[in-house]
Amino acid sequence: MERVCFLLKVKPERLAEYKERHKAVWPDMLEALRETGWHNYSLFLREDGLLVGYFETPDYQAALAGMAKREVNERWQRDMAPFFVNLEGQRPDEGFLRLEEVFHLA
Repeated sequence: MERVCFLLKVKPERLAEYKERHKAVWPDMLEALRETGWHNYSLFLREDGLLVGYFETPDYQAALAGMAKREVNERWQRDMAPFFVNLEGQRPDEGFLRLEEVFHLA
């Protein structure tokens, strides 16, 4: 399993709404994530808007490509894009700043 950690930045004025949206992620979005290899997926949000995402997948590129083909992902990304800063025309799932893993305690 490949462990993936990434950063994004949520606009400070949209933090409360961002949290609310994630209390009720669409069931078809959750199903698509599972079906395309996103496992143990978590999001962590700091009060200044720093978002840290983590998930495990057998193949990172295949997981991204699988979601890119899903209509529900297109709707979700379009809906969520206004919450983020510095995406410069990218969808949120295309704007991940992926972090390098330098240590793992197995």
